[in-house]
Amino acid sequence: MIAKVIGYQEVQEIQIADGVVQSMRALPDVQAQGWISQGGLDIQINGALGLAFPDIEEKDIDQIKKICYFLWEQGLDAFLPTIVTTSPKKIKRALPIIKEVMQWQKDTASPCAQILGVHLEGPFLNAEKRGAHPGEFLLPLSIATLKNIVGSYLDITKVITLAPELDPRHEVIPYLRENGVIVSLGHSQSSEEQAKLAFSQGATMVTHAYNAMPPLHHRRPGLLAAGMLNPEVYCGVIADGQHVSPSMIDILLRVSNYDQGVFLVSDALSPLGLTDGIYPWDDRKIEIKNGTARLADGLLAGTTLSLLSGVKNLVSWGICGIETAISLATQSPRRAMGLPTLQEGSPAHLLYWQQDQGRLNWQRITD
Repeated sequence: MIAKVIGYQEVQEIQIADGVVQSMRALPDVQAQGWISQGGLDIQINGALGLAFPDIEEKDIDQIKKICYFLWEQGLDAFLPTIVTTSPKKIKRALPIIKEVMQWQKDTASPCAQILGVHLEGPFLNAEKRGAHPGEFLLPLSIATLKNIVGSYLDITKVITLAPELDPRHEVIPYLRENGVIVSLGHSQSSEEQAKLAFSQGATMVTHAYNAMPPLHHRRPGLLAAGMLNPEVYCGVIADGQHVSPSMIDILLRVSNYDQGVFLVSDALSPLGLTDGIYPWDDRKIEIKNGTARLADGLLAGTTLSLLSGVKNLVSWGICGIETAISLATQSPRRAMGLPTLQEGSPAHLLYWQQDQGRLNWQRITD
């Protein structure tokens, strides 16, 4: 096939065989319609089809598999089930179940969104910036507490969101990096100086930029400014139009060099794939209205929009070009995770994008 490919300046001729990209050849003088990309990678997704990842039990394994198929249909190649702050008992129950599903994926030939590992968003968060996270389950940040929570499942724990100011001994981030865990700063009151120290120790991400952290301030730049200005750091952002205004996303993209320093996340909750309504969320209730989730007191809790909806939003808001918007959901999260982007030898899990009457749409490419 001949098409414009996200991440390449020139039109490419792509040869696919046996489910693999066999070759790619640049065609500098050729014009093509539409764009080809890898599928999306969602680094922060809390559940789907009525199942919240922090609440999973052994009986939910088939439902988790259904979620993997569902997310594939939503254009995702992979995701990190995100376990938000909950009881240690629930975290310890969820981790082996997720590992079991990851093993099933290795043995199945059916196309589905791959679980790359777990994103642990809590319980090592600043109580002042916990947002919708239940305060009673927040824990002090130390290696001992971390080992107690994660146990022998550090190997599948790929990302941990934490508030660096909770670790005055500055020992946890180096420990996590030594064990191959990506550290993301979030739900934090960190100053610019504290964030810079955390980044120098190996933290490389910021969790849902702008949300659950001090706002940008002309005298107190804080965590977000430190992350935006650091070329080694990727900032995740929710592009649903509710968590962050388009203007502030525009600023984030410009300062952080667009897809070289930002990636999209859905932060989707368990009602993803269901209709608007009121649903259980831990021991509380959330109301879903037009894809936005709020607690009974009106506190913003998340969204039920898919990752690729954010791509369409960025284009419709006019704050970046189509290729950049697609990259923010496909290439950027892979780079942030240290994973390869589209090249010869990549799995041929590709999306074809086109714009029709101003609307951006995509479909899966099959061999």
